[in-house]
Amino acid sequence: MDQLLLESRAGLERVHPSDLEREMAAGALVVDTRPVDQRDRDGDLPGAVVIDRNVLEWRLDPSSPHRIPTAGDPARRIVVVCNEGYSSSLAAHTLQRLGLSRATDLIGGFQAWAALRADS
Repeated sequence: MDQLLLESRAGLERVHPSDLEREMAAGALVVDTRPVDQRDRDGDLPGAVVIDRNVLEWRLDPSSPHRIPTAGDPARRIVVVCNEGYSSSLAAHTLQRLGLSRATDLIGGFQAWAALRADS
């Protein structure tokens, strides 16, 4: 699994939690893939679109009839957020393979973002 993660991250320009707000302000689509129980326990990520991981590709692929309206531009920056930054790396890599060349993820996931906010 470590090798797969390294390979997936090699093509990502990963986002540091302190830069997430700036990415959003610049027009990035932030996608929270955490399961509902984690969102209920830890809270929401303001400004993020919630998409379950098991339908992520269908909801973001610009050629999919099931895509969300904001996913029509394959050049749009997409930042995938999971709980700790592991599954989001794999998901962002898959999105890149679908042609979403600017897809990436959040280093450390929601937990790193929340910890940064708690320290502020």
